[in-house]
Amino acid sequence: MFLSVFEMFKVGIGPSSSHTMGPMVAAGRFLDRLRASPFTASGLRASLHGSLAFTGVGHATDRATILGLAGFTPHDYDREVADQALTDIRLSKQVSPDHLAPMAFDPARDITFDYGAALPGHANGMVLMATDSQGDVILQETYYSVGGGFVMTAGELAAGKNTDEGAPVPHPFHSAREMLIMCNNTGKSIAELKRSNELSRIDASSLDQGLIRLWDVMDACIERGLNSAGTLPGGLKVRRRAKPIYDALLAERGMNQSAPHTINDWMGTYAMAVNEENAAGGQVVTAPTNGAAGVIPATIRYWLDHVPGASQNRVADFLLTAAAIGGLVKHNASISGAECGCQAEVGSASAMAAAGLAAVLGASPEQVENAAEIALEHHLGMTCDPVGGLVQVPCIERNALGTIKAVSAASLAMRGDGQHLVQLDAAIETMRQTGLDMGTNYKETSLGGLAVNVPNC
Repeated sequence: MFLSVFEMFKVGIGPSSSHTMGPMVAAGRFLDRLRASPFTASGLRASLHGSLAFTGVGHATDRATILGLAGFTPHDYDREVADQALTDIRLSKQVSPDHLAPMAFDPARDITFDYGAALPGHANGMVLMATDSQGDVILQETYYSVGGGFVMTAGELAAGKNTDEGAPVPHPFHSAREMLIMCNNTGKSIAELKRSNELSRIDASSLDQGLIRLWDVMDACIERGLNSAGTLPGGLKVRRRAKPIYDALLAERGMNQSAPHTINDWMGTYAMAVNEENAAGGQVVTAPTNGAAGVIPATIRYWLDHVPGASQNRVADFLLTAAAIGGLVKHNASISGAECGCQAEVGSASAMAAAGLAAVLGASPEQVENAAEIALEHHLGMTCDPVGGLVQVPCIERNALGTIKAVSAASLAMRGDGQHLVQLDAAIETMRQTGLDMGTNYKETSLGGLAVNVPNC
């Protein structure tokens, strides 16, 4: 099982990796099918199902689908260009993606939200169709957005398609137990195992530059959030809080009167800055999802700015370690809120961050695994119940608390020798089982929990 660090961490757009990035990616894949097809399409249609329907408007799924069918992609997304394109599409009622003839597409008519039963493969399902001049369907595909921006067709999902189709890697591990055995046998750290695996697919320069870019985008997102004020879009009128908290912390720093627990406020505001940017539709890095995108950047920023001896040179080891843990969670359970609730998103992110932090603080592989386990264990059972279908309440604050838990988990693990009762593999399996038992209302449908007990306006 190999999942690249660049698959786990992807530069994209907010507010949701599964509801925004995924549909845009799916639309792009459908356009590729059209380009390779002998048919000439005259029009396009899209049908959104399950969680993509229930919270689609709040997560900008319709917007992402429109833009994806127009040829936009998450990794090079330009908000101003996209806004103009949306206006043009709604006026002209057609899209003109590269290397395809213009096709009729009226968003008001050609995107439907199906609130019936979800499609059989996954809670996040969508059907894309191309039609001829008479309106008859000539090409159709079902896509599932399975979390973190990953997309599979119905056929790929049914066949159990592995995300890894490349040559074997030198250190394949399918569980935390296998990972630790490899560390002990080779004398390598988790980051070193992961780096070796990555280098079997790409050159060292590309790996290093790619990791630098990931942190640059993460850090830039924090900075934008720390320096942006106003109200988030979507109708809940949620005010941005990262900037005023950050400004107050800076002022207090000069007074030397802060209580020790104020460090939690620093961590929290870094995370909230990211998730406020995500909620505003800004550029973020899935870590491992958009809804949980603040935890890992905030933990790294905490380490760099507040921990003596921290060095930018070790950020790559942090990300590689975190990606190794995230790969195990995705392979053996889920990183999708629509599948397993918020335990799969913020819980996974907190486990990844705890592992990364422990690694750069000098922990042994066993202590790193313990840190990830502690963080995940104490998110078990967390539901996904966004108010109004927006990635704002409770999502923004959950990232702040997920960051604090990650740091606490790393610290607690490093007070021990790595030996512990509950193993990471057991915590991951428990999360999977808990997700299966969790009611649909509590998995990103906004039909239960806070979503029905907090006024939407």
